[in-house]
Amino acid sequence: MPGTEPAAKKLVAIVVDGLTPGALERAVERGRAPALAFLIEQGVYTRAVSVFPSLTPVCMSSLTTGSHPDVHRIPHLVWYDRDARRFVEYGSSFGAIVAAGTRRSIMDTIFGLNERHLGREAVTLYESLDDAGVVAAAVNVTCYRGRTRHRVTLPGLGRTTLGPRRFFYYNLFESDETGAPLAVRRRSAGTVDEYAAAVGRWLVTRDGFDFLLYYLSDYDYASHLTGPDAADAALDRADAAIAALLEAAGGWDEFLERYAVVVCSDHGQTTVTRAVRLEERFAHLRLFRPGTRIGCDVAVGASNRAGQIYRLPGCRTTARELAARLDADPAAEVALFLEDGEAVARREGEELRFAPGRTSGDATLLDGPDAAGRAWAALHNPRAGDVLVSAAAGYEFSDLGGRNHSGGGSHGSLSLGDSEVPMLTIGLEASPRSIVEVAPAILAHFGVEPPPCARALARAA
Repeated sequence: MPGTEPAAKKLVAIVVDGLTPGALERAVERGRAPALAFLIEQGVYTRAVSVFPSLTPVCMSSLTTGSHPDVHRIPHLVWYDRDARRFVEYGSSFGAIVAAGTRRSIMDTIFGLNERHLGREAVTLYESLDDAGVVAAAVNVTCYRGRTRHRVTLPGLGRTTLGPRRFFYYNLFESDETGAPLAVRRRSAGTVDEYAAAVGRWLVTRDGFDFLLYYLSDYDYASHLTGPDAADAALDRADAAIAALLEAAGGWDEFLERYAVVVCSDHGQTTVTRAVRLEERFAHLRLFRPGTRIGCDVAVGASNRAGQIYRLPGCRTTARELAARLDADPAAEVALFLEDGEAVARREGEELRFAPGRTSGDATLLDGPDAAGRAWAALHNPRAGDVLVSAAAGYEFSDLGGRNHSGGGSHGSLSLGDSEVPMLTIGLEASPRSIVEVAPAILAHFGVEPPPCARALARAA
């Protein structure tokens, strides 16, 4: 029955966007991050893997649905909508938002991802838990589809959306009056996480949920600017936001008496020193640009360390030929495409062919964690490009607005640094090996049967 007390201990899942295992482990060894260090001492800590592309909209959709991109259908930060014949841009940069259309990009990010783009076969944690009578809450989570209708807080805008029972999204949606400050004030100073901490304290003080997904995004923002090895101050602030939750329960030990815990990130991050325009590799073809609709051969969507090339109607260049254009490109670690029922990974003219249960060719072409399985799922997303590109070490692909993070950090590729995440559990039977396994582990904790989308976890070739 809705609203009944679950038999299991209540649970808090904390996601620190972009936190690498190395950064976390160094901070703990150096006596920093006391809240995270305390939780690690009490639980089971390991390293797990993200999805591909390892970009936040894709990763958080996987984490909250327990499915890979072939099921939840979110392909990238920027992707070409074949039906609407336009780019969808979720916020690679302000320049990219302007290039794709400012109002349209904002609406795609806030509403479109959850209301139209997220696959219907992908059931979110909030939907499954609400159906089981478990009160779910979420703070600042980009993938938020739930069963409860909420009205946007902006005056004069009557727009509503479906989210968790208790829902807080950057002041735009607030199911309760918490007194939290404005989130987007001084992003570089950590004000988004300050907002999350204020809401989190309010919720824990009132024990106002059975499950809370607590998302801290400021570390990723800082790591993009400085690189993952120079974002210690941002990690200190994230740790303080986690400490705020612990203290709101009356003390750190008291918090663990009340709640089971999951702590992880959605993806890793690596240092980048060079940026290239992936579009320039296909300048011999007629490229789709925002505002054009006909007479184009390919659309190239790229951002951070992953790119996609879409063959448009009438294009005579095959996916194989498009991938071969990148053979001598130092920025492309590997190009991926489908051919004759198999996936093909191509680099410098060498190829690996793979499908579930079989491979042929040079296996070293895909040497990231579960690279073949993650690539297979990404290629089978119906919204993905015909060719997917994973960037080489140190390289980034500039976005639609020409922006990049050269000199800082980035992510998105199949590489270990972009793909590996810390994973900590306290009070759960399962220790997820992938962010895709987080949702099934949480549902199992509450005795809720995972939906079909969260059961088919074997994607490795």
